[in-house]
Amino acid sequence: MSDPNAQPPVDPAKGGSVPPAGDGATPPPAAPQQPPAGAPQYQQPYAAAQPMSPSDEKLWSTLIHIGGIFFGFIPPLIGYLVLKDRGPFIKAHTLTALNFQLTMLIALVVGSILTIVVVGLFIIIAVYVVVIVFSIIAAIKANKGELYSYPLTIQFIKA
Repeated sequence: MSDPNAQPPVDPAKGGSVPPAGDGATPPPAAPQQPPAGAPQYQQPYAAAQPMSPSDEKLWSTLIHIGGIFFGFIPPLIGYLVLKDRGPFIKAHTLTALNFQLTMLIALVVGSILTIVVVGLFIIIAVYVVVIVFSIIAAIKANKGELYSYPLTIQFIKA
């Protein structure tokens, strides 16, 4: 005799599956599908950035301010692009350092143009002194865990 509730077998070639033989228990889990040989292997997308600890935020903020003395706007730019989502403290410091360094870059360009007249030389010297002094002050504030806003800064990038 046949079971009145039994369903007819389905052809797997047509998109169905053959019901398991036996007592009607649940089928075993399917094995994970492996891509064919030679197919590109895709990774999962990157996970969201994990927040930094406060001591790491202070360290990176300090390094970004000090890096601005030696390499101009490059360390704050890289720091802002890479670390801005890791915490509000690091975002604030990289943003202010980047805006300050961009402002000082403009001042250097103006000073370079004005070297035709002697005034440009004084502007260039003043820019280097201002960068060194204010970057050290900002690094000390960052190391203490305090926010700092550079004077003489144009806000090119806003939070």
